[in-house]
Amino acid sequence: MLSRRIWPTLKRGMHIKTAGALIIGDEILNGKTLDRNSNYFARFCFEHGIDLKRIEVIADDEDEIVEASRRMVARYDLVITTGGIGPTHDDITYASLAKAFNQQLSYHPETLSRMEESIRNRPSFAQQTDEQRTARRRMALFPHAAEVLFVSPDIWVPVVRLESKLCIFPGIPSLFQKMLDNLKVFLPLPPPDARPCRLQVFTELAESSIAPYLSTLQKRVDPESIRIGSYPLLQRGVYVSLIGADRDRVRELAQEVEKEVQGRIVSEEEAEAKRRSGAT
Repeated sequence: MLSRRIWPTLKRGMHIKTAGALIIGDEILNGKTLDRNSNYFARFCFEHGIDLKRIEVIADDEDEIVEASRRMVARYDLVITTGGIGPTHDDITYASLAKAFNQQLSYHPETLSRMEESIRNRPSFAQQTDEQRTARRRMALFPHAAEVLFVSPDIWVPVVRLESKLCIFPGIPSLFQKMLDNLKVFLPLPPPDARPCRLQVFTELAESSIAPYLSTLQKRVDPESIRIGSYPLLQRGVYVSLIGADRDRVRELAQEVEKEVQGRIVSEEEAEAKRRSGAT
């Protein structure tokens, strides 16, 4: 289980085109925990030109994990899972994925070593019972044929990769985000010129007032693989989004939309600020 900067399922010169995300945890489904990881992954995919096809949230259930992981790995170039890799009885992601891909579980020595080093100066761990230490060691019990990728020197938890495309992450958002960002050097990401351009136009007109025009526009640009979307702000107006690979063409269309809906092109920063303020 060595760390390798390769992607064997893709031919030389090819890059990741599609992705899926599997969010695992009863706490997501029962509302105890707000899932932030899928949104972060969606933004990561968009920014790097990967077409995120599917996000699923499932329970800590072996059969569900087995079925969903096999299905996603068969369909997409990159699959991530988050959650279920801790030391407790309901942390069954590693074991379930081992079953899904016909592997045994085995302890990973380097992960164990890094784990022990990370807690060396924490006295409470030295007082743990054998049962508690065994529970802690479960966090280094991986599917035997997995690749183990240490993506950050200050995080002992690795990204565990199966089938050369399924990457297993912790569910803690701060860890997930840092580890995903640092995984980039291990991924054959699309080149910059293959990544999409998005422009947004804001109008104070009602969404129903611009709907006929947008429907006609979408039909017109379908052959160019340009996507048009509209996203209303309650009683304030509408953001019209244009997404496509040809930046010049997207800008040309945005200027047309700007005129037709009596609006203005806005920056990503402005749109994001309104979203975060709760205006959406």
